[in-house]
Amino acid sequence: MLNSENKSPVNRYKILHVFSRIFIYLLIIVFLTFALFPIFWMISTSLKPNADTYDFPPTWIPKKINFESYIAQLAPRDIGSSHLRPSGGLPRYFKNGMIVSVSVTIFTILLSIFAGYGFSRFSFPGKRRLFIFILATQMFPAVLIIVQLYILFHNLKIINTYYGLILALTALSLPLSIWMLRGFFDRIPRELEEAAWVDGCSVMGALYRIIVPIISPGIIAVALFSFLVAWNNLLFTLTLSIRPEMYTIPPGFLSDYVGQFTYYWAEMSAGAVMVSIPVIIIFILLQKYLVQGLTAGAVKG
Repeated sequence: MLNSENKSPVNRYKILHVFSRIFIYLLIIVFLTFALFPIFWMISTSLKPNADTYDFPPTWIPKKINFESYIAQLAPRDIGSSHLRPSGGLPRYFKNGMIVSVSVTIFTILLSIFAGYGFSRFSFPGKRRLFIFILATQMFPAVLIIVQLYILFHNLKIINTYYGLILALTALSLPLSIWMLRGFFDRIPRELEEAAWVDGCSVMGALYRIIVPIISPGIIAVALFSFLVAWNNLLFTLTLSIRPEMYTIPPGFLSDYVGQFTYYWAEMSAGAVMVSIPVIIIFILLQKYLVQGLTAGAVKG
């Protein structure tokens, strides 16, 4: 009798523990379903003829696997009797996107290294206010400045150019990149630089020979962040590129697949799958550096 009474609390605890774990697993499954269903639906839609995408109720799995939408992405112009691409289609958009994104990544890394190092190591009047002002620019919606930015770029005659897109998107990604790298610089002891100076290194020599290799995870995080900002941006690229030949992927998709009377869901989904694969691979390989970079800025004020 006593033994059964002593065991009952333990048994209740085990039952409660089992039910709590089941609840947690069910919750995870629900969240994963919400997170992964758009990807499943995008792939499923890309494998259907465009006419089947309008079925109601919708068919979750294609009745017949169709790869025509993927083959059509490589067509330079015509992918249907009523649908003409105004430019080179996905290959042109992919090329423009790579040129702009890689350039933005390079410029963002170089500028944020110098700015982050300056804010971390040097003292000058208004340093704290300037740093707060740079971060505060991230709080303003881009739509508030896009008209003024268009007027400025039009006067500078850099509308419909790679230079204009690179300049605008670099300015968009710089504030957070500076904040991330400053956090990495703050974590490095000054004694390392002082030792390099004693050995004859200049300030720039110590920066690039000693400090930059140490903060390589932060540089990778900045590179990934700035690349994704440029790769996925729609507002700036659509506003500053009027000619379809200069479109990157987001405005190109909007131009090619959204018609006046119909939407080309199958082609849009196939293109989205194709351009997502390299980004997903890069993100999976480098995601730990991105998380580390985002958390490093909060280490020291």
